[in-house]
Amino acid sequence: MSDQQISTPSRLVAVVVTHDRLDKLKPTIARLLDSAPEHLAAIVVLDNASTDETANWLASLDNPRLDIVTSRVNLGGAGGFETGMRHAVAQHDPDWLVVMDDDARPLPGALEAFHALPPHQWDAIAAAVYFPDGRICEMNRPSRNPFWHWRLFLRTFRKGRNGFHIPHAEYDGDGCEIDVTSFVGFFISRKALAMAGYPDGRLFLYGDDGLYTLGLSRKGGRIAFLPQVAFEHDFTTFGGSGVASGQRFRPLWKVYYHHRNLLLLYRMAAGWLFWPALLIVLPKWFSKVRHHPGSRRAFLQLMSRAVLDGLLNRLDISHDAVRRMAGPDTGRTGRSSG
Repeated sequence: MSDQQISTPSRLVAVVVTHDRLDKLKPTIARLLDSAPEHLAAIVVLDNASTDETANWLASLDNPRLDIVTSRVNLGGAGGFETGMRHAVAQHDPDWLVVMDDDARPLPGALEAFHALPPHQWDAIAAAVYFPDGRICEMNRPSRNPFWHWRLFLRTFRKGRNGFHIPHAEYDGDGCEIDVTSFVGFFISRKALAMAGYPDGRLFLYGDDGLYTLGLSRKGGRIAFLPQVAFEHDFTTFGGSGVASGQRFRPLWKVYYHHRNLLLLYRMAAGWLFWPALLIVLPKWFSKVRHHPGSRRAFLQLMSRAVLDGLLNRLDISHDAVRRMAGPDTGRTGRSSG
């Protein structure tokens, strides 16, 4: 990638969002504090209204690089990142931010590798993300938008998600340009923040990273996948399946955020093709009701409201209202949010 340019990073600040996963947070903070101050100037931890021992443990830490921000209400993952990133910029004046959930952390040498990158001109950088056992973490595999690249669009018809996600071979390469990535090991420059602003906390959970990075790309921001910078994602809550356990959403209220925010992402990605794509997407989504015996009425209510709000771009519903729609099928979320 010698013909492409990125600014040399200098002052790097990490933002970690956590909720009720102290066992995951502890090794993440330890790994970040293992980095040299010249490689990581500060660590902002957004405690997203945790109800376990997280607050007490964080209060017991004594390190000048740690900056603990406690939210009195659950802001969701999206709200946590928006709040944490705004605080990091206001209080620490970074040149770059690196963001992650509480169960994700840089592999040894990752931050050194970031600072060793040649002085080229990318606006944001996505790390290569692996499970602790070394497998590529599929949920964090970056992608190109097939609706902006017709060759990828045709390949997507043949290969599904492998048609637009970067190929596994890129993890052994020099890097490539991407359009969309996750907030696990995502490095964003102040230039990119000026272009794209902050994540939209009203999204609460799911898709906030995809919408943010795709929006940055659409505004002309250049995002690189650089496998020299590697993270691990200790994601085991759902056995690697992400939103659903098997085909069933647990807790049920996730149905709403997952599908509403996907509609917003699909519309941004597809443009005018969004509307014919709905004819394929919506029947598949509603057919998932068969995986929720005993809570099908609540599932359909959540799905219907998600589709309506997604189509109307409505983000004003409260989390309490979403949980009420779900009824008693509540429980722990798989992300640092609620």
